[in-house]
Amino acid sequence: MLKAQHLLKCSTTCLLVGSMVAGGTLGHYLPAEGQWLGERIDITLLLLIVLLLVGVRFESIVRALGHVRFLGVVLLANFVLIPAIGYVIASLFLSSHPMLMVGLTIYFMSPCTDWFLGFTRLANGNVALGTALIPINMVVQLLLYPLYIFLFTSNVVAVDSAVISTTLLQWFLLPLVVAVAAHHALRKVLSSHHFSCLLDWIDRCTPLVVALLVAQIFADNIAVILEQRGIFGWMLLAVFVFFLVTFLLGELISRLAALAYPEHALLTMTTAARNAPLMLAVTMVALPDQPLIHAAIIIGMLIEFPHLTLLRHLLLRCDPADSIPTPRSSITSSTHE
Repeated sequence: MLKAQHLLKCSTTCLLVGSMVAGGTLGHYLPAEGQWLGERIDITLLLLIVLLLVGVRFESIVRALGHVRFLGVVLLANFVLIPAIGYVIASLFLSSHPMLMVGLTIYFMSPCTDWFLGFTRLANGNVALGTALIPINMVVQLLLYPLYIFLFTSNVVAVDSAVISTTLLQWFLLPLVVAVAAHHALRKVLSSHHFSCLLDWIDRCTPLVVALLVAQIFADNIAVILEQRGIFGWMLLAVFVFFLVTFLLGELISRLAALAYPEHALLTMTTAARNAPLMLAVTMVALPDQPLIHAAIIIGMLIEFPHLTLLRHLLLRCDPADSIPTPRSSITSSTHE
C-alpha cells in the first residue's frame, strides 16, 4: 500500500510534465483547438474546487486541540516565515520578470493540504496530527490569500482586495460550507466502507483533474509561455533554493522546539510541500488572464515530488526507532475516518 502511494506521488510529476507537453503541443500546432480547450477551463476549475473541498476531513480538527504548542509552531512557520522567505527568493531570482515572480511567490506561500500526508506516512511521521493539519491549513490559507496578494504582489499586478475577497467568498468560502455539509451528509448516508472508498476515489481523481487543467492552460497560452522559456531554468533554481532553505528552517525549528521524531518529520513535510492545485485554482479566479503567473505555479510543482522523496530518505536516517517505512502503532489513524 505504501509502495503504491509512493509510486502514485512519483507518477504525478510525470503526469504534470506530460500534460504540459501535450497541451503545449496542441496549442502550438493546432491553435484553434487549443483555444477551444482553454475556453472550457472554468468547468475543469469548478470540478477541481469541488474535489479539493469535499475531500477534506474537517472532523479531524479536534485532534489538533491537544497539540496547541506544535500547532503554533507549524502556523508560525507555514504562514509567517515561509511566505516571507518565498517572497525574498522569488524577488532575488525573478525581479526582472515580475509576472513569473508573482506566480512563484504564490506557489511558495501556501502549505499543501493533501499529498504531504502520504510522504509523512512514508517517513514514519505523525500522520494522525498531520490529518488534523489539512483542514486548518486550507481554511487559514484561503483567509490569508487576499492579504498575501496585497503584500507581495500589489506593486506588480493591479490588486483590488475587495474584489479578491468577494471572489474568494463566492468561489471558495461558500462552496467550502457546502462541501462540509455534503461531506457530513455523505458520511451519514453511506457505510464507512463506501464513504472511505469515495474519499479514496476523490484523492485519485484530483491529480488527473489538475493535469487536465494544466494541459488547458498550456494549450491556450503556449505562445506567451514560450516567449519566457529562457527564464524557466532560473525558476527551477529558485524553487531548489526555496526547498533547501525551508528544509534548514524545519531542522532549526525542530531543534529549538525539541520536537520528537514523528512531529519533526511532520513539520519537515508540511513546510516543504506546497499547495499548488488550490493556489492555481484560487489564482485563476482572483487573477484571471495572467498565463505567466499560472504557468509559474505549475512549474514550481515539477521538482516538488523528487524533493519530498529525498526528504523522506533524509528523515528516515534520523529516525531513532526504525529505518523501515512502517507506520508507528501510535500514528496509524486512517485519514478516512
